[in-house]
Amino acid sequence: MIRALILDDEVPARRYLGELLSATGKVEVAAAVASVAEADETLAAGLALDVAFVDVRLVDRRGDASGLDWARRLAAQPTAPQLVLATAMAEHAVAAFDAGAVDYLLKPFTRARVDTCVDRLLSRRPPRAEPPTRLVARTATSLVFLPLAGVLAFEAEDRLAYVHHVDGRYLVDLSLAALEARFADRVVRTHRNWLVVLDHVRELTRDGEVAVGGLAVPVSRDRAPAVRDALVSRAVGRR
Repeated sequence: MIRALILDDEVPARRYLGELLSATGKVEVAAAVASVAEADETLAAGLALDVAFVDVRLVDRRGDASGLDWARRLAAQPTAPQLVLATAMAEHAVAAFDAGAVDYLLKPFTRARVDTCVDRLLSRRPPRAEPPTRLVARTATSLVFLPLAGVLAFEAEDRLAYVHHVDGRYLVDLSLAALEARFADRVVRTHRNWLVVLDHVRELTRDGEVAVGGLAVPVSRDRAPAVRDALVSRAVGRR
């Protein structure tokens, strides 16, 4: 889904373009504003945008190109969204493409032309990398590719790190600190030498251990409250 901003001082044009974009089923109109000041406020608020549709003329005076000027300023930013000029004035097309515009929509907008524009925007988006589903571990003779769903815990021992998986225990090349950062939303450190995957914890005992698969993993006294809170926050049933 493309997140779009529309900058156009004419209410009917702004509304109609928003309707055409939404009708594609591929665009979410995140903001529709009438002035450069409102557009700047929208960006300053940190709104995530993929594209800005900008009218060239935003002030009712002869020769105005304040929208194009704003588009140039936007395009100069390091993380600028894609840019489309949506205007009644064809004479600014070359300037628009010089500013990095992906497309140039002339008023009155049509459904077919807007559909083509959206497809063009989608074709220029970089493909999203799929999140990894496996962990690379090793044995003495080979690399092992373990499904992440089967990871139970990580252990540090003698300056080495190991993964405990439903398929066994394997050496990993990352440190415990690096593993904790990489899987921050899935693990909790129970001990300076242990990380456990929260969703695999079956039991937290009064003796200072958590049961993870067939493992009894120690919980240090100073970490016990944080471990308990992390486990309870992911479960229901306790008042």
